[in-house]
Amino acid sequence: MTNASKKLSNLLTIFLISFRLGCTSFGGPIAHLGYFQETYVRNKRWIDEHTYANLVALSQFLPGPASSQVGIGIGIIRGGIIGGIISFIGFTLPSVLILILFALFTGQTNLSDAGWIQGLKLVAVAVVAHAVLGMSQKLTANSITKGIALGALVLTLLWPHQSSQLLALLLAAGVGYFLLRPNQKGEESGHLHISISKRTGAICLSLFFLLLAGLPMIRAITDSPFLAMADSFYRSGSLVFGGGHVVLPLLEREFVPSGLISQQDFLAGYGAAQAVPGPLFTFAAYLGTVLYGWQGGLLATAAIFLPAFLLLIGALPFWTSLQKNSSFRKAFAGINAAVVGILISAFFIPIWSSTIHTATDIALAVIFYCLLAFWKVPAWIIVFLGAACGLIL
Repeated sequence: MTNASKKLSNLLTIFLISFRLGCTSFGGPIAHLGYFQETYVRNKRWIDEHTYANLVALSQFLPGPASSQVGIGIGIIRGGIIGGIISFIGFTLPSVLILILFALFTGQTNLSDAGWIQGLKLVAVAVVAHAVLGMSQKLTANSITKGIALGALVLTLLWPHQSSQLLALLLAAGVGYFLLRPNQKGEESGHLHISISKRTGAICLSLFFLLLAGLPMIRAITDSPFLAMADSFYRSGSLVFGGGHVVLPLLEREFVPSGLISQQDFLAGYGAAQAVPGPLFTFAAYLGTVLYGWQGGLLATAAIFLPAFLLLIGALPFWTSLQKNSSFRKAFAGINAAVVGILISAFFIPIWSSTIHTATDIALAVIFYCLLAFWKVPAWIIVFLGAACGLIL
């Protein structure tokens, strides 16, 4: 097999696996991280546990959809920038297509109350619990890292603000720098090996800020509705910390008061976005389609995800260099421990609190967890089993 054939085969594999995840990853961004860990770390072994944790921590630092950035990063590690693009397309395509069709044909159909949705949320509980337990064993191995994780958990539970995660990571970095030793054993395995130059990274970061500042100015001197929509979605994607749910008030402020979209249509689409697999940012596909047809849906999707691409590609080469510094490795060990605490916090609120209501819910969640953890049943099979149980019960 020639090198070109190997590269093509690798890209096709990236697409197929990410597309399968895009079809089966229900439950929001924290659940997506659980599905990614199960697939890319445990099953495919494309990256190790420490590299995955590093990538998750970087994505938590950057604005934008954290789970999508992790998927893009894994694609970049596996197949370069093209691999990252392919991974993104595979993961987001199913929900984008569903929401565009929903906007075009189904209108006010309420998907959020369907019985199978509850079954899928129970699967998400099991997947996230499995992922958090696995990460905690590797990243909180001593009393200091356990304390850091506990502190991040308490902070994010008691102060449920989008800034609390960033504050927890910054405090954890300081504690790690002063109290932890550099991780020599995981030094090589934990590095993100990225074939992106610092020059390419600098160009992407510059382009991110240029578009953030330039699009509003161009919008002000032109009357293009497509450009105005692209500016709204790009700014929303650039300013979101804390996951896709935070983008709701930003997008509502952009489109509802102006009368471009009614409050009823906006909330109907948001309910549908929560009921489909994949990233919640694909809500943009619904809004763009309501405004300007399927072409608007594709443009809105590209605009809201573009900042995540530019920031991730821009940060990765500098992040990789920093990992070679022993002081940074100490700080980053603290950050990784805080990520565990943040994930546990997100596991309880909103995943557990919005899903577990009865003894039956607990029983099914435990069954799904045992199938995943002890009998090694693939996550996508458990997804279909969960949907079936939701329909029946």
